[in-house]
Amino acid sequence: MRIDKKFKSGEFGSKEKPDWLKVRPPSSDKFKAIRALISRQKLHTVCAEANCPNIAECWSSGTATFMILGDVCTRGCKFCNIKSGNPNGVVDKDEPRKLAESVKEMNLRYVVVTCVTRDDLEDGGALHFAECVREVKKLERAPLMELLISDLGGNFEALKTIIDAKPDVLAYNVETVRRLQGEVRDPRAGYDRSLWVLKTAKDIAKKNGIELYTKTSLMLGMGESKDEVIQTMKDLREIDVDFITFGQYLAPSEFHYPVKEYVSPKQFDEYKEIAMELGFLYCMSGPFVRSSYKAEQFFEDR
Repeated sequence: MRIDKKFKSGEFGSKEKPDWLKVRPPSSDKFKAIRALISRQKLHTVCAEANCPNIAECWSSGTATFMILGDVCTRGCKFCNIKSGNPNGVVDKDEPRKLAESVKEMNLRYVVVTCVTRDDLEDGGALHFAECVREVKKLERAPLMELLISDLGGNFEALKTIIDAKPDVLAYNVETVRRLQGEVRDPRAGYDRSLWVLKTAKDIAKKNGIELYTKTSLMLGMGESKDEVIQTMKDLREIDVDFITFGQYLAPSEFHYPVKEYVSPKQFDEYKEIAMELGFLYCMSGPFVRSSYKAEQFFEDR
C-alpha cells in the first residue's frame, strides 16, 4: 500500500518524525555477539525481521525475541515488514534444541518466543511451539517464557497444545481498535478472533490448573480515537487480559499502511494510567514500546 498523497500535515498530526522518535544505531560488542550467535544457530528474531526500533537497546543488554517457524508468513498485514508467502509446510525440526542452546549461551532469565503465522500447517505450528517451550524448560536454570502466538486459525485443540506446555505468559496482539482491523490486518485476522484467542487461552489454563498471564498490544498512530483505545482496553479487561502494551506505529516503507499521527509521550502516559485504573496488572506504554519490550519487568517488580 502506498502512502495516501492527500494526507495533510495537521489532519492527524505532524508527518515529520518528532525528536522523541530518534534512535541510535546498534554498535556494542554485546549486540554483535548476539547477532553472530543467532546467525550461527540459523535462528530468526522478530527484532531484526520487523525492524524493531529497540534492537540496539535490547540486544546490547543481552535480550532478544526469538521468532520460530521460519521467516515467511502466510498472512499479509499492511503494517508488517515480515515477508509473506507460502512456506510449503517446511519446519526446522531441530529448532527447539537450537533455541534452548542459544537461551543457555545468552544466560537469559526471561525468554520471548514469537512466530510467523503458518496457515499452511494443520495445527498452525502449535506442536512445534510446545516443543520449544519444553526444550527450554529442560535447562538447569529454566527461564520464564512468554509466547507471542498466531491465532492458529481459531483451532481450539492447537491452542490447548500450547497452553499444556505451560508457558508463563501467553500473548496475542489485537494490534489496533475494532474499526481499523479491516484496513490494517490480513482479512483472516480480526478483532473478535483476537479476543477469542486471549479468552480461550485463559479459560483453558484455569480449567487445567495452569497459572498463566495473558497479554496483548496495540499500535497507536493509525487513526484511532482516544475513545476507541479506551473501549478496546475495556473489552480486554472483560476477558481478564492481564498485561497490555502501547507503542507508536512506524510504517516500514511507503508501501505499508501510513502513519496518521505521532502520538505524544504525554498521551502514552495517560493511556498507561487508564490501563492501570481499569485493572491491568502491568502496562508498558511509550513511543518505542513494542509488545515484547522489557517483557520481564512485571516479574522483576513483584
